[in-house]
Amino acid sequence: MSRTTEPQTPRKRRRPRYHVYVVELAPDVLQEVRFRRCNPDYIEGRPCVYVGMTGLDPDVRFDKHKAGIQSNAYVFRYGIRLLPDLYEGFNPMTRDEAVEREVEIGLDLRSAGFGVWQA
Repeated sequence: MSRTTEPQTPRKRRRPRYHVYVVELAPDVLQEVRFRRCNPDYIEGRPCVYVGMTGLDPDVRFDKHKAGIQSNAYVFRYGIRLLPDLYEGFNPMTRDEAVEREVEIGLDLRSAGFGVWQA
């Protein structure tokens, strides 16, 4: 008894709608023990940043952080502004691409001596 299988149709590729973003944090974040502990190779004087990803426009997501809506505590307390030069060329992308790119940006900035926080 043989079964015929219908060819599977490829999954519909969704429109890239995810964004990575980088927020500059005030230097006061360095007073946070947890932040310092996660950045042992921080070079004094380099920026401190938060790297995230979102399905929203980065400007909207930053505003939500600052309003305390699903906010990261460091961005809520210390977030100054977005740093689009560090991410704009990558957006938009698929969710999987954004997950990978968020990690890559964080690693790259850490290796350059930045203080980095990622959710």
